[in-house]
Amino acid sequence: MKLSIVIPCYNENRTIATLIQQVLAVSLPLERELIIVDDFSTDGTRAFLRALKSTEQVKIIFHETNRGKGAALRTGFQEASGDLVLIQDADLEYDPNEYPRLLQPILDGKADVVFGSRFVGSESHRVLYFWHSLANRFLTFLSNMFTDLNLTDMEVCYKVFKREVLAQVILEEDRFGFEPEVTAKVARLGCAIYEVGISYYGRTYDEGKKINWKDGIRAIYVILKYGLFKSKTG
Repeated sequence: MKLSIVIPCYNENRTIATLIQQVLAVSLPLERELIIVDDFSTDGTRAFLRALKSTEQVKIIFHETNRGKGAALRTGFQEASGDLVLIQDADLEYDPNEYPRLLQPILDGKADVVFGSRFVGSESHRVLYFWHSLANRFLTFLSNMFTDLNLTDMEVCYKVFKREVLAQVILEEDRFGFEPEVTAKVARLGCAIYEVGISYYGRTYDEGKKINWKDGIRAIYVILKYGLFKSKTG
């Protein structure tokens, strides 16, 4: 069995080298491939990745314009050859050592999709923005109303999918609207979704955090759009 780890990347020159090392160092009972999609970085990330070059284990893809996280993920999913696909951000807010925990419900034959959660379990969390936390919980609550799921953290980066689940959905959102969109679409498939508590090492805006209030407004629109009007795949 093979795991594809898709890493959307935009202006992460301070963290991308360390992140790649951490991902490759994780002990897993699976073959793995890293698919890094640079979304037209301008801070030196692109030059670093060009020097690194693609290998059989690490594929590097370059967007020629900045298109957004959702667009980068679609590109990565198209290149993924694994039986399982895991999303990893490039900013070190999430710990790759937790892959075994995220994968276990699928490997045990219980789950088709696994979400991490920053809001359950006893794992460590950096204390940061109150309003961000409140917004995340509100968006999860709103998403749950339309999906009839009881997720605690819809906006979390860490999501793992069986390849055949992703193959059944058509993804359209280019930015952070990917999170509520993919949640709505996998929920309508009726597949088994599990949630696993994870640690979280959040960063500040000075440290490079990119999501903002406009993305929150878009998330509400996306939840309503795919919750009210869309079919299970489209």
